[in-house]
Amino acid sequence: MIDRLIHGHATRWAAGALLLLLGACSVAPSYERPHVHTPERFKEAAVTDRWKTAEPADDRQRGEWWTLFNDPVLNDLERQAAEANQNLKAAAARVLQARAESSAARASRFPTLDAGFGPTRERLSPASQFQSDSAHVPTQTLWRAQATASYEADLFGRVSESVNAAVADQAQQEALFHSVQLALQADVARNYFELREYDNQLRLYQRTVALREDTLKLVEARFKEGDISELDDARARHELFAARADSSGVARLRAASEHSLAVLLGQAPAEFGLAPSPLEPVRMQVPDVMPSELLERRPDIAAAERAMAAANARIGLAKSAFFPRLVINGAGGFEAGSLGNLFDWSTRAFVLGPLTGTALTLPLFDGGRRQADLDTARAQYEEDVARYREQVLIAFREVEDSLSDLRLLGEQTRDQSTAVSASQRTERLSKKQYEEGQISYLDVIDAQRQVLQTELQLSRLTGVQAAATVNLVRALGGGWERGGESQVVRAR
Repeated sequence: MIDRLIHGHATRWAAGALLLLLGACSVAPSYERPHVHTPERFKEAAVTDRWKTAEPADDRQRGEWWTLFNDPVLNDLERQAAEANQNLKAAAARVLQARAESSAARASRFPTLDAGFGPTRERLSPASQFQSDSAHVPTQTLWRAQATASYEADLFGRVSESVNAAVADQAQQEALFHSVQLALQADVARNYFELREYDNQLRLYQRTVALREDTLKLVEARFKEGDISELDDARARHELFAARADSSGVARLRAASEHSLAVLLGQAPAEFGLAPSPLEPVRMQVPDVMPSELLERRPDIAAAERAMAAANARIGLAKSAFFPRLVINGAGGFEAGSLGNLFDWSTRAFVLGPLTGTALTLPLFDGGRRQADLDTARAQYEEDVARYREQVLIAFREVEDSLSDLRLLGEQTRDQSTAVSASQRTERLSKKQYEEGQISYLDVIDAQRQVLQTELQLSRLTGVQAAATVNLVRALGGGWERGGESQVVRAR
Protein backbone atom coordinates (compact mmCIF):
# COMPACT_ATOMS: atom_id res chain seq x y z
CA MET A 1 0.00 0.00 0.00
CA ILE A 2 2.74 2.46 0.98
CA ASP A 3 4.73 1.55 -2.13
CA ARG A 4 1.68 2.15 -4.35
CA LEU A 5 1.02 5.49 -2.63
CA ILE A 6 4.62 6.61 -3.06
CA HIS A 7 4.55 5.45 -6.67
CA GLY A 8 1.32 7.38 -7.31
CA HIS A 9 2.75 10.62 -5.86
CA ALA A 10 5.94 10.16 -7.84
CA THR A 11 3.95 9.71 -11.02
CA ARG A 12 1.93 12.87 -10.42
CA TRP A 13 5.07 14.90 -9.59
CA ALA A 14 6.77 13.59 -12.73
CA ALA A 15 3.75 14.52 -14.85
CA GLY A 16 3.63 17.99 -13.30
CA ALA A 17 7.34 18.51 -13.85
CA LEU A 18 6.97 17.44 -17.49
CA LEU A 19 4.15 19.94 -18.05
CA LEU A 20 6.21 22.74 -16.53
CA LEU A 21 9.15 21.80 -18.74
CA LEU A 22 7.01 21.77 -21.87
CA GLY A 23 5.42 25.05 -20.87
CA ALA A 24 8.81 26.70 -20.53
CA CYS A 25 9.88 25.33 -23.92
CA SER A 26 8.87 28.10 -26.34
CA VAL A 27 9.35 27.40 -30.03
CA ALA A 28 9.46 31.10 -31.02
CA PRO A 29 12.74 32.34 -32.52
CA SER A 30 14.85 34.53 -30.24
CA TYR A 31 13.98 38.15 -30.96
CA GLU A 32 16.74 40.62 -31.70
CA ARG A 33 16.31 44.06 -33.17
CA PRO A 34 17.53 43.94 -36.80
CA HIS A 35 20.76 45.73 -37.54
CA VAL A 36 20.37 49.12 -39.21
CA HIS A 37 23.35 51.01 -40.58
CA THR A 38 23.64 54.28 -38.66
CA PRO A 39 25.93 57.05 -39.93
CA GLU A 40 28.23 58.57 -37.36
CA ARG A 41 26.83 62.05 -37.90
CA PHE A 42 24.29 63.98 -39.95
CA LYS A 43 25.73 65.51 -43.10
CA GLU A 44 24.09 68.87 -42.37
CA ALA A 45 25.02 68.94 -38.66
CA ALA A 46 28.23 69.91 -36.90
CA VAL A 47 31.01 67.33 -36.88
CA THR A 48 31.09 65.21 -33.74
CA ASP A 49 33.34 62.39 -32.67
CA ARG A 50 30.82 61.00 -30.16
CA TRP A 51 29.04 57.73 -30.86
CA LYS A 52 26.91 55.35 -28.83
CA THR A 53 24.49 52.50 -29.34
CA ALA A 54 20.85 53.51 -29.59
CA GLU A 55 18.66 52.57 -26.66
CA PRO A 56 14.85 53.02 -26.85
CA ALA A 57 13.75 56.25 -25.19
CA ASP A 58 10.58 57.10 -27.11
CA ASP A 59 8.59 57.23 -23.87
CA ARG A 60 10.86 59.90 -22.39
CA GLN A 61 8.96 63.03 -21.38
CA ARG A 62 9.56 65.73 -23.99
CA GLY A 63 7.63 68.53 -22.36
CA GLU A 64 5.80 71.30 -24.17
CA TRP A 65 8.41 72.01 -26.82
CA TRP A 66 6.27 74.63 -28.58
CA THR A 67 6.65 76.96 -25.59
CA LEU A 68 10.19 77.57 -26.81
CA PHE A 69 8.64 79.88 -29.43
CA ASN A 70 7.43 82.09 -26.57
CA ASP A 71 4.02 82.71 -28.17
CA PRO A 72 1.06 82.65 -25.71
CA VAL A 73 -1.47 82.23 -28.53
CA LEU A 74 0.35 79.16 -29.87
CA ASN A 75 0.56 77.73 -26.35
CA ASP A 76 -3.21 78.04 -25.97
CA LEU A 77 -3.87 76.48 -29.38
CA GLU A 78 -1.68 73.48 -28.53
CA ARG A 79 -3.61 73.02 -25.30
CA GLN A 80 -6.94 73.10 -27.13
CA ALA A 81 -5.71 70.58 -29.71
CA ALA A 82 -4.53 68.18 -27.00
CA GLU A 83 -7.95 68.32 -25.38
CA ALA A 84 -10.27 68.16 -28.39
CA ASN A 85 -8.53 66.83 -31.52
CA GLN A 86 -10.51 63.84 -32.79
CA ASN A 87 -7.59 62.01 -34.42
CA LEU A 88 -5.77 62.10 -31.10
CA LYS A 89 -8.86 60.79 -29.32
CA ALA A 90 -9.09 57.96 -31.86
CA ALA A 91 -5.42 57.08 -31.26
CA ALA A 92 -6.05 57.08 -27.50
CA ALA A 93 -9.02 54.76 -28.03
CA ARG A 94 -6.80 52.38 -30.02
CA VAL A 95 -4.39 52.30 -27.08
CA LEU A 96 -7.26 51.37 -24.76
CA GLN A 97 -8.32 48.62 -27.18
CA ALA A 98 -4.79 47.24 -27.30
CA ARG A 99 -4.56 47.29 -23.51
CA ALA A 100 -7.85 45.42 -23.24
CA GLU A 101 -6.68 42.82 -25.76
CA SER A 102 -3.42 42.46 -23.84
CA SER A 103 -5.36 41.88 -20.61
CA ALA A 104 -7.53 39.31 -22.40
CA ALA A 105 -4.43 37.50 -23.63
CA ARG A 106 -2.94 37.45 -20.11
CA ALA A 107 -6.21 35.97 -18.82
CA SER A 108 -5.57 32.85 -20.91
CA ARG A 109 -2.83 31.92 -18.44
CA PHE A 110 -5.50 31.23 -15.82
CA PRO A 111 -8.34 28.73 -15.72
CA THR A 112 -11.86 29.85 -16.58
CA LEU A 113 -14.61 29.23 -14.02
CA ASP A 114 -18.36 29.22 -14.71
CA ALA A 115 -21.48 28.33 -12.76
CA GLY A 116 -24.83 27.17 -14.11
CA PHE A 117 -28.28 25.98 -13.11
CA GLY A 118 -31.09 24.39 -15.11
CA PRO A 119 -32.90 21.22 -16.26
CA THR A 120 -31.96 18.77 -19.00
CA ARG A 121 -34.52 16.54 -20.72
CA GLU A 122 -32.86 13.37 -21.99
CA ARG A 123 -33.31 9.69 -22.83
CA LEU A 124 -30.29 7.39 -22.70
CA SER A 125 -29.80 4.59 -25.20
CA PRO A 126 -30.29 0.98 -24.01
CA ALA A 127 -26.73 0.14 -25.01
CA SER A 128 -25.30 2.89 -22.77
CA GLN A 129 -27.14 1.22 -19.87
CA PHE A 130 -25.86 -2.23 -20.81
CA GLN A 131 -29.38 -3.46 -21.73
CA SER A 132 -30.77 -5.26 -24.74
CA ASP A 133 -31.86 -3.41 -27.84
CA SER A 134 -35.51 -3.99 -27.02
CA ALA A 135 -35.23 -2.67 -23.47
CA HIS A 136 -37.23 0.43 -22.66
CA VAL A 137 -35.28 3.30 -21.15
CA PRO A 138 -37.62 6.03 -19.90
CA THR A 139 -37.12 9.71 -20.69
CA GLN A 140 -36.12 11.68 -17.66
CA THR A 141 -35.49 15.23 -16.51
CA LEU A 142 -32.25 15.98 -14.70
CA TRP A 143 -31.71 19.15 -12.73
CA ARG A 144 -28.15 20.38 -12.39
CA ALA A 145 -26.45 23.07 -10.35
CA GLN A 146 -22.75 22.96 -10.99
CA ALA A 147 -19.54 24.85 -11.56
CA THR A 148 -17.26 24.17 -14.54
CA ALA A 149 -13.57 24.89 -15.01
CA SER A 150 -11.32 24.80 -18.05
CA TYR A 151 -7.57 25.28 -18.34
CA GLU A 152 -5.13 25.04 -21.25
CA ALA A 153 -1.59 24.13 -20.31
CA ASP A 154 1.05 26.37 -21.83
CA LEU A 155 2.69 23.67 -23.93
CA PHE A 156 5.47 24.81 -26.27
CA GLY A 157 4.71 28.47 -25.55
CA ARG A 158 1.26 28.45 -27.16
CA VAL A 159 -0.24 30.68 -24.46
CA SER A 160 2.84 32.73 -23.58
CA GLU A 161 3.59 33.67 -27.21
CA SER A 162 0.03 34.89 -27.71
CA VAL A 163 0.53 37.04 -24.60
CA ASN A 164 3.88 38.31 -25.92
CA ALA A 165 2.28 39.25 -29.23
CA ALA A 166 -0.56 41.11 -27.50
CA VAL A 167 1.86 42.98 -25.23
CA ALA A 168 3.96 44.01 -28.25
CA ASP A 169 0.79 45.15 -30.04
CA GLN A 170 -0.08 47.27 -27.01
CA ALA A 171 3.39 48.83 -26.98
CA GLN A 172 3.09 49.53 -30.70
CA GLN A 173 -0.23 51.33 -30.26
CA GLU A 174 1.19 53.39 -27.41
CA ALA A 175 4.12 54.43 -29.60
CA LEU A 176 1.72 55.25 -32.45
CA PHE A 177 -0.28 57.41 -30.05
CA HIS A 178 2.86 59.41 -29.24
CA SER A 179 3.56 59.66 -32.98
CA VAL A 180 0.05 61.01 -33.66
CA GLN A 181 0.42 63.39 -30.72
CA LEU A 182 3.75 64.72 -32.01
CA ALA A 183 2.35 65.08 -35.53
CA LEU A 184 -0.65 67.00 -34.18
CA GLN A 185 1.54 69.37 -32.20
CA ALA A 186 3.68 70.03 -35.27
CA ASP A 187 0.64 70.48 -37.54
CA VAL A 188 -0.88 73.04 -35.17
CA ALA A 189 2.38 74.99 -35.00
CA ARG A 190 2.93 74.91 -38.77
CA ASN A 191 -0.67 75.92 -39.49
CA TYR A 192 -0.43 78.72 -36.96
CA PHE A 193 2.77 80.08 -38.48
CA GLU A 194 1.24 79.83 -41.95
CA LEU A 195 -1.73 81.86 -40.74
CA ARG A 196 0.55 84.51 -39.28
CA GLU A 197 2.56 84.63 -42.50
CA TYR A 198 -0.66 85.41 -44.40
CA ASP A 199 -1.20 88.20 -41.86
CA ASN A 200 2.20 89.55 -42.88
CA GLN A 201 1.23 89.46 -46.55
CA LEU A 202 -2.10 91.16 -45.86
CA ARG A 203 -0.30 93.91 -43.97
CA LEU A 204 2.02 94.45 -46.93
CA TYR A 205 -0.90 94.59 -49.37
CA GLN A 206 -2.83 96.96 -47.13
CA ARG A 207 0.17 99.28 -47.03
CA THR A 208 0.58 98.95 -50.80
CA VAL A 209 -3.10 99.71 -51.41
CA ALA A 210 -2.90 102.80 -49.20
CA LEU A 211 0.23 103.94 -51.03
CA ARG A 212 -1.35 103.48 -54.44
CA GLU A 213 -4.49 105.27 -53.35
CA ASP A 214 -2.34 108.27 -52.44
CA THR A 215 -0.45 107.92 -55.70
CA LEU A 216 -3.71 107.83 -57.68
CA LYS A 217 -4.83 111.07 -56.06
CA LEU A 218 -1.55 112.69 -57.02
CA VAL A 219 -1.75 111.39 -60.60
CA GLU A 220 -5.36 112.52 -60.98
CA ALA A 221 -4.45 116.00 -59.79
CA ARG A 222 -1.58 116.24 -62.28
CA PHE A 223 -3.79 114.86 -65.06
CA LYS A 224 -6.43 117.53 -64.40
CA GLU A 225 -3.74 120.18 -64.58
CA GLY A 226 -2.55 118.75 -67.87
CA ASP A 227 0.92 117.81 -66.65
CA ILE A 228 0.59 114.12 -67.61
CA SER A 229 -1.39 112.06 -70.08
CA GLU A 230 -4.44 109.90 -69.47
CA LEU A 231 -2.20 106.83 -69.83
CA ASP A 232 -0.52 107.52 -66.48
CA ASP A 233 -3.92 107.92 -64.86
CA ALA A 234 -5.11 104.56 -66.28
CA ARG A 235 -1.94 102.84 -65.11
CA ALA A 236 -2.33 104.19 -61.57
CA ARG A 237 -5.91 102.93 -61.43
CA HIS A 238 -4.85 99.50 -62.71
CA GLU A 239 -2.14 99.14 -60.09
CA LEU A 240 -4.51 100.12 -57.29
CA PHE A 241 -7.24 97.64 -58.16
CA ALA A 242 -4.73 94.87 -58.96
CA ALA A 243 -3.28 95.28 -55.47
CA ARG A 244 -6.77 95.13 -53.97
CA ALA A 245 -7.51 91.93 -55.91
CA ASP A 246 -4.25 90.34 -54.76
CA SER A 247 -5.07 91.31 -51.19
CA SER A 248 -8.46 89.56 -51.47
CA GLY A 249 -6.69 86.46 -52.76
CA VAL A 250 -4.41 86.35 -49.72
CA ALA A 251 -7.42 86.90 -47.46
CA ARG A 252 -9.06 83.86 -49.06
CA LEU A 253 -5.99 81.72 -48.35
CA ARG A 254 -5.91 82.99 -44.77
CA ALA A 255 -9.55 82.02 -44.26
CA ALA A 256 -8.87 78.48 -45.52
CA SER A 257 -5.84 78.19 -43.22
CA GLU A 258 -7.92 79.37 -40.26
CA HIS A 259 -10.58 76.75 -41.07
CA SER A 260 -7.93 74.00 -41.17
CA LEU A 261 -6.60 75.13 -37.81
CA ALA A 262 -10.10 75.00 -36.34
CA VAL A 263 -10.45 71.33 -37.34
CA LEU A 264 -7.10 70.51 -35.72
CA LEU A 265 -8.46 72.08 -32.53
CA GLY A 266 -11.63 69.98 -32.71
CA GLN A 267 -13.84 73.00 -33.42
CA ALA A 268 -16.25 74.00 -36.16
CA PRO A 269 -14.69 76.70 -38.39
CA ALA A 270 -17.72 78.95 -37.78
CA GLU A 271 -16.90 79.02 -34.07
CA PHE A 272 -13.19 79.76 -34.37
CA GLY A 273 -11.22 82.84 -35.28
CA LEU A 274 -7.85 84.48 -34.69
CA ALA A 275 -7.20 88.20 -34.78
CA PRO A 276 -4.53 89.21 -37.32
CA SER A 277 -1.01 89.41 -35.97
CA PRO A 278 2.32 89.52 -37.85
CA LEU A 279 4.77 86.62 -37.73
CA GLU A 280 8.05 87.38 -36.04
CA PRO A 281 11.09 85.58 -37.53
CA VAL A 282 12.41 82.60 -35.57
CA ARG A 283 15.54 80.54 -35.86
CA MET A 284 16.84 77.40 -34.20
CA GLN A 285 20.17 76.68 -32.58
CA VAL A 286 20.65 73.15 -33.89
CA PRO A 287 21.69 70.74 -31.12
CA ASP A 288 24.64 68.42 -31.58
CA VAL A 289 22.54 65.35 -32.33
CA MET A 290 23.90 61.91 -33.10
CA PRO A 291 21.99 59.64 -35.50
CA SER A 292 21.84 56.93 -32.82
CA GLU A 293 19.91 59.33 -30.58
CA LEU A 294 17.31 59.74 -33.31
CA LEU A 295 16.50 56.02 -33.13
CA GLU A 296 15.93 56.42 -29.39
CA ARG A 297 13.46 59.28 -29.60
CA ARG A 298 11.26 58.79 -32.67
CA PRO A 299 7.93 57.17 -31.68
CA ASP A 300 7.24 56.02 -35.25
CA ILE A 301 10.52 54.06 -35.23
CA ALA A 302 9.58 52.58 -31.86
CA ALA A 303 6.19 51.54 -33.26
CA ALA A 304 7.83 49.84 -36.24
CA GLU A 305 10.25 47.99 -33.94
CA ARG A 306 7.44 46.74 -31.70
CA ALA A 307 5.49 45.54 -34.73
CA MET A 308 8.49 43.29 -35.44
CA ALA A 309 8.42 41.97 -31.87
CA ALA A 310 4.73 41.08 -32.24
CA ALA A 311 5.36 39.38 -35.58
CA ASN A 312 8.23 37.38 -34.06
CA ALA A 313 5.95 36.15 -31.25
CA ARG A 314 3.33 35.10 -33.81
CA ILE A 315 5.93 32.93 -35.54
CA GLY A 316 6.26 31.01 -32.27
CA LEU A 317 2.46 30.84 -32.00
CA ALA A 318 2.24 29.38 -35.52
CA LYS A 319 4.99 26.86 -34.72
CA SER A 320 3.23 25.70 -31.56
CA ALA A 321 0.30 24.53 -33.68
CA PHE A 322 2.49 21.59 -34.82
CA PHE A 323 2.80 20.28 -31.24
CA PRO A 324 0.35 18.64 -28.81
CA ARG A 325 -2.29 20.72 -27.04
CA LEU A 326 -3.52 19.93 -23.52
CA VAL A 327 -6.88 21.27 -22.31
CA ILE A 328 -8.21 20.09 -18.94
CA ASN A 329 -11.89 20.49 -18.10
CA GLY A 330 -13.83 19.77 -14.94
CA ALA A 331 -17.33 20.14 -13.57
CA GLY A 332 -18.75 19.60 -10.11
CA GLY A 333 -22.00 20.26 -8.28
CA PHE A 334 -25.38 18.64 -7.81
CA GLU A 335 -27.49 16.50 -10.14
CA ALA A 336 -31.00 15.15 -9.36
CA GLY A 337 -34.14 13.93 -11.03
CA SER A 338 -36.29 16.57 -9.33
CA LEU A 339 -35.81 20.12 -8.23
CA GLY A 340 -36.93 19.34 -4.69
CA ASN A 341 -33.96 17.15 -3.77
CA LEU A 342 -31.38 18.83 -6.03
CA PHE A 343 -29.19 19.95 -3.16
CA ASP A 344 -29.28 16.73 -1.15
CA TRP A 345 -25.89 15.35 -0.20
CA SER A 346 -26.54 12.24 -2.25
CA THR A 347 -26.96 14.26 -5.48
CA ARG A 348 -23.41 15.55 -5.63
CA ALA A 349 -21.52 14.72 -8.84
CA PHE A 350 -18.32 15.68 -10.65
CA VAL A 351 -16.50 15.16 -13.95
CA LEU A 352 -12.73 15.63 -14.35
CA GLY A 353 -11.16 15.47 -17.75
CA PRO A 354 -12.36 16.38 -21.22
CA LEU A 355 -16.11 16.82 -21.42
CA THR A 356 -15.90 15.90 -25.09
CA GLY A 357 -13.03 14.42 -27.08
CA THR A 358 -9.64 14.01 -25.46
CA ALA A 359 -7.55 16.20 -23.18
CA LEU A 360 -4.28 15.84 -25.10
CA THR A 361 -4.59 16.32 -28.84
CA LEU A 362 -1.83 15.91 -31.42
CA PRO A 363 -2.39 17.38 -34.90
CA LEU A 364 -1.77 14.85 -37.67
CA PHE A 365 -3.10 16.21 -40.96
CA ASP A 366 -4.78 19.44 -41.99
CA GLY A 367 -3.95 19.76 -45.67
CA GLY A 368 -1.03 22.13 -45.07
CA ARG A 369 -2.99 24.78 -43.15
CA ARG A 370 -0.51 24.97 -40.25
CA GLN A 371 2.46 25.25 -42.60
CA ALA A 372 0.69 28.01 -44.52
CA ASP A 373 0.03 29.86 -41.25
CA LEU A 374 3.71 29.55 -40.32
CA ASP A 375 4.82 30.80 -43.74
CA THR A 376 2.45 33.74 -43.39
CA ALA A 377 3.84 34.62 -39.96
CA ARG A 378 7.42 34.49 -41.22
CA ALA A 379 6.58 36.61 -44.26
CA GLN A 380 4.83 39.15 -42.02
CA TYR A 381 7.95 39.38 -39.88
CA GLU A 382 10.15 39.99 -42.92
CA GLU A 383 7.73 42.68 -44.08
CA ASP A 384 7.88 44.39 -40.67
CA VAL A 385 11.69 44.24 -40.74
CA ALA A 386 11.71 45.99 -44.11
CA ARG A 387 9.21 48.59 -42.86
CA TYR A 388 11.36 49.25 -39.79
CA ARG A 389 14.51 49.81 -41.83
CA GLU A 390 12.59 52.01 -44.27
CA GLN A 391 11.21 54.08 -41.40
CA VAL A 392 14.73 54.61 -40.07
CA LEU A 393 15.90 55.82 -43.48
CA ILE A 394 12.91 58.16 -43.73
CA ALA A 395 13.74 59.57 -40.30
CA PHE A 396 17.34 60.26 -41.35
CA ARG A 397 16.12 61.93 -44.54
CA GLU A 398 13.65 64.14 -42.65
CA VAL A 399 16.36 65.37 -40.30
CA GLU A 400 18.77 66.05 -43.15
CA ASP A 401 16.02 67.88 -45.08
CA SER A 402 15.16 70.07 -42.10
CA LEU A 403 18.78 70.85 -41.29
CA SER A 404 19.56 71.80 -44.88
CA ASP A 405 16.35 73.84 -45.10
CA LEU A 406 17.30 75.89 -42.05
CA ARG A 407 20.86 76.43 -43.25
CA LEU A 408 19.90 77.46 -46.77
CA LEU A 409 16.88 79.45 -45.67
CA GLY A 410 19.12 81.47 -43.38
CA GLU A 411 21.35 82.38 -46.33
CA GLN A 412 18.36 83.06 -48.59
CA THR A 413 16.69 85.28 -45.99
CA ARG A 414 19.81 87.41 -45.54
CA ASP A 415 20.11 87.92 -49.29
CA GLN A 416 16.40 88.67 -49.60
CA SER A 417 16.63 91.29 -46.84
CA THR A 418 19.36 93.00 -48.85
CA ALA A 419 17.16 92.84 -51.94
CA VAL A 420 14.29 94.47 -50.03
CA SER A 421 16.54 97.35 -48.94
CA ALA A 422 17.76 97.85 -52.50
CA SER A 423 14.24 97.83 -53.96
CA GLN A 424 13.03 100.33 -51.39
CA ARG A 425 15.87 102.68 -52.29
CA THR A 426 15.05 102.24 -55.98
CA GLU A 427 11.44 103.19 -55.31
CA ARG A 428 12.40 106.34 -53.45
CA LEU A 429 14.73 107.45 -56.22
CA SER A 430 12.20 106.71 -58.95
CA LYS A 431 9.47 108.72 -57.21
CA LYS A 432 11.81 111.66 -56.83
CA GLN A 433 12.88 111.53 -60.49
CA TYR A 434 9.23 111.21 -61.58
CA GLU A 435 8.27 114.28 -59.60
CA GLU A 436 11.13 116.13 -61.30
CA GLY A 437 9.92 114.94 -64.70
CA GLN A 438 13.02 112.88 -65.48
CA ILE A 439 11.27 109.52 -65.90
CA SER A 440 7.79 108.25 -66.79
CA TYR A 441 5.24 106.94 -64.35
CA LEU A 442 5.79 103.43 -65.72
CA ASP A 443 9.24 103.43 -64.10
CA VAL A 444 7.65 104.31 -60.75
CA ILE A 445 5.15 101.46 -61.09
CA ASP A 446 7.95 99.00 -61.85
CA ALA A 447 9.87 100.18 -58.77
CA GLN A 448 6.80 99.82 -56.55
CA ARG A 449 6.13 96.34 -57.91
CA GLN A 450 9.68 95.32 -57.09
CA VAL A 451 9.29 96.53 -53.52
CA LEU A 452 6.08 94.59 -53.04
CA GLN A 453 7.46 91.40 -54.62
CA THR A 454 10.70 91.43 -52.62
CA GLU A 455 8.83 92.13 -49.37
CA LEU A 456 6.32 89.36 -50.11
CA GLN A 457 9.14 86.94 -50.84
CA LEU A 458 10.84 87.86 -47.56
CA SER A 459 7.55 87.31 -45.74
CA ARG A 460 7.14 83.88 -47.34
CA LEU A 461 10.69 82.94 -46.40
CA THR A 462 9.94 83.91 -42.81
CA GLY A 463 6.96 81.55 -42.81
CA VAL A 464 8.93 78.74 -44.46
CA GLN A 465 11.73 79.20 -41.94
CA ALA A 466 9.28 78.88 -39.03
CA ALA A 467 7.75 75.75 -40.58
CA ALA A 468 11.23 74.28 -41.14
CA THR A 469 12.02 74.86 -37.47
CA VAL A 470 8.89 72.94 -36.49
CA ASN A 471 9.77 70.19 -38.97
CA LEU A 472 13.20 69.77 -37.39
CA VAL A 473 11.71 69.49 -33.91
CA ARG A 474 9.33 66.82 -35.17
CA ALA A 475 12.05 64.99 -37.12
CA LEU A 476 14.16 64.81 -33.95
CA GLY A 477 11.27 63.20 -32.10
CA GLY A 478 10.07 66.22 -30.09
CA GLY A 479 11.51 69.08 -28.09
CA TRP A 480 15.22 69.12 -27.43
CA GLU A 481 16.76 70.92 -24.52
CA ARG A 482 20.29 70.93 -23.18
CA GLY A 483 21.48 72.44 -19.95
CA GLY A 484 18.02 73.92 -19.33
CA GLU A 485 18.40 76.34 -22.25
CA SER A 486 15.91 76.57 -25.11
CA GLN A 487 17.13 75.57 -28.54
CA VAL A 488 14.54 77.78 -30.29
CA VAL A 489 15.12 81.51 -29.95
CA ARG A 490 13.76 84.68 -31.47
CA ALA A 491 15.80 86.19 -34.24
CA ARG A 492 17.26 89.53 -33.28
